[in-house]
Amino acid sequence: MSAATAISVRGLGKTYRIAHASDRPTRATEAIVARLRHPLRRTTFDRFEALTEVSFDVAAGTALGIIGRNGAGKSTLLKILTRITPPTRGQAELAGRVGSLLEVGTGFHPELTGRENVFLNGTLLGMRRQEITRRFDEIVDFSGCGQFLDTPVKRYSSGMYVRLAFAVAAHLETEILVIDEVLSVGDADFQRRSVQKMRDAATQGRTVLYVSHQLHTVTALCSEALLLDRGTVSAYGAVEDVLATYRASVAEHAVVQRETRAQVPAGILHVVAATTTRLTYLPAEPKRFTFTIQAEAAPDGPYFLSCHINDANGGVVAQCDSRLGGLWFHPDQPQEVTLDLRQPWLKPGTYTVDVFLCRVGIVDVWDGAVTFDVEQELPYAVTGTAESFGRGMVLADFDFGVR
Repeated sequence: MSAATAISVRGLGKTYRIAHASDRPTRATEAIVARLRHPLRRTTFDRFEALTEVSFDVAAGTALGIIGRNGAGKSTLLKILTRITPPTRGQAELAGRVGSLLEVGTGFHPELTGRENVFLNGTLLGMRRQEITRRFDEIVDFSGCGQFLDTPVKRYSSGMYVRLAFAVAAHLETEILVIDEVLSVGDADFQRRSVQKMRDAATQGRTVLYVSHQLHTVTALCSEALLLDRGTVSAYGAVEDVLATYRASVAEHAVVQRETRAQVPAGILHVVAATTTRLTYLPAEPKRFTFTIQAEAAPDGPYFLSCHINDANGGVVAQCDSRLGGLWFHPDQPQEVTLDLRQPWLKPGTYTVDVFLCRVGIVDVWDGAVTFDVEQELPYAVTGTAESFGRGMVLADFDFGVR
């Protein structure tokens, strides 16, 4: 591996053995009885190929985004690179110390305080106590956990835990920084500061690997991207080119996303299915959702549909009520109700749609019936910083004038 290369991966593969559920006793007594009854019986396994022949190089100082659908192998790849799990085949070489934040609960000892865990992490990375002490105040200030620094981290909320863990990983002097999408636990301001910190790390010559489903964050942070598809490298190169390949793949394989309700509650009228034609939108693009209403018996009056559009923090950014458009319905057979959302300009992020079926009160409710992402695109040219549009729940389409 050359001096200019921070990470070199060749022929990497990871195979997991999955035992059949029927073959695994759930209690010790069951295991003993099963072994006595069938002493020669062997447990059968299926093989799952999480990664297959993955090869790539990352130059020092590069911010690389790793994207792909759920189950594509992104987290498995990061765990191999950070030596949490060994590969089944191939090899991965990393030049320098690695700071990582992969999931809530890893990297810290729950019985130790925040202060003790900061020094423990630095020691595990091979840093001297003087080095850790020099960066200690910066870590505490960035995390915002100073008031609870002498409290065992097992008492931290998930947000506090992630803030401190990221601050440690980002501020300790490692050559490679590996971050999974655990940052979604933090609030919007912390996410913004974290992305800026990772961008600063890359400009200072550190190598950053970042996994996220939020494509606008990958675009803002990374210069290159790697697309994983079912455990193999589907595309690798400039971030915009790889994101275009990913969007095309999503459009080809998921033209329509339909969610069928797993458990329908008791009652006369229900929302039984929800459909959206897209997984990702730009802020100004119309968004269409279709909901299937099914009646168990003839309803005794007209009903209406109300939908809440929620951001990633659970805040309701918009309510769409069919009564405002004069739409009431009295279904005696399955009906499809379509919602076309034209405004407002939703900010980049992940959104969910809650569906309420109402008459005088709520007849049925389906929380999170639809999930979709909004990517980065502003309704105006941006010449300022992220703080210029980082606040607020939606993007306002506005103009200033001088007279």
